[in-house]
Amino acid sequence: MIILIGAGLSGLLTAYRLKKEGIPFKILEARARIGGRINTVVGSDNTPVEMGATWFTDQHQHLHALLNELRIGYFEQSMAGSVLFQNSPNLPAEAIQIPPQAPSYRISGGTSHLINTLYAALDKEDILLSQEVKEIHFHQTSVEVMANETFEASKIVLALPPKIWAQKLSFSPPLPSNLMDTAVLTHTWMEDSIKVALSYKEPFWEKQKLSGMLFCNTGPVTEFYDHSNHERSTFALCGFINSYFKRMTYEQRKASVIMQLQNAFGVEATSFLDYTECVWSEEKHTYESSEPELFPHQNNGNPIFKNTFYDDRMIISSSESAAHSPGYMDGAVYAGNVTAKKLIAAN
Repeated sequence: MIILIGAGLSGLLTAYRLKKEGIPFKILEARARIGGRINTVVGSDNTPVEMGATWFTDQHQHLHALLNELRIGYFEQSMAGSVLFQNSPNLPAEAIQIPPQAPSYRISGGTSHLINTLYAALDKEDILLSQEVKEIHFHQTSVEVMANETFEASKIVLALPPKIWAQKLSFSPPLPSNLMDTAVLTHTWMEDSIKVALSYKEPFWEKQKLSGMLFCNTGPVTEFYDHSNHERSTFALCGFINSYFKRMTYEQRKASVIMQLQNAFGVEATSFLDYTECVWSEEKHTYESSEPELFPHQNNGNPIFKNTFYDDRMIISSSESAAHSPGYMDGAVYAGNVTAKKLIAAN
């Protein structure tokens, strides 16, 4: 049996491919939910907002191919109208025009629609939640995986960020030092991000001939976008908060965001239905501190992650490990496909 550690996009896609080939596996997921850094939250008015991965482009052909394979729709990010720019969150915003941009896309029904579609094709008893792996022991003919329970496997797949398994998992015998050194210095996609979304009854920004986009040098909100659904039946604004604001409490961040949006968009921005945020550095299964501080995408796609270890019994698979589009959803899809091919070929 193969054990996949992590029920994010790469892990679930690998499992989906293995299930089609009739190869037995189990997924062990530390969280109480699937999806990893993909997390669509549905508010009180049924507005889906993305607290994790959201956008992709025409360059991300592996993700495009998977969405087409699964018959999942996607749509172009709305960018029609003027863009607001603030030098300071305490000042009114200036409406500006920007040149046409290359399109970016969002998944219809929310990014978690992709996760849920893969999950629906699997047997639920093969995905075990709240199973945080702590130790992995490689024996002569088997692999022992110790989580809340102990599991035995023929092969394992590390379908989680390299820095996480390097700092939180114990391997016996130890992994090569050059692999561990690289993994510890590999930036985890989204680990520094703070996502925020506000849902509204109506897209008030459209009446002002605004796109919903807002950019600010300092924050709290550094970039914001129209986040209405594909059908334009639910309405929201969604984007990123400057990571410095993780030092504030939830209440302080929320008050700062609302004040900034009022200065930028006007008083209508304060009449929201839901305020939702995710500070990814508070997610223990995503964030581990780094010394020295890592730059975005550092060591993502490093060639060392292509290798297998322990006589081909351990494979590394995550967005960060991908040789193509590392640090993006497209990279997670690429990694999942490559890992599945290795396992199927060896079976």
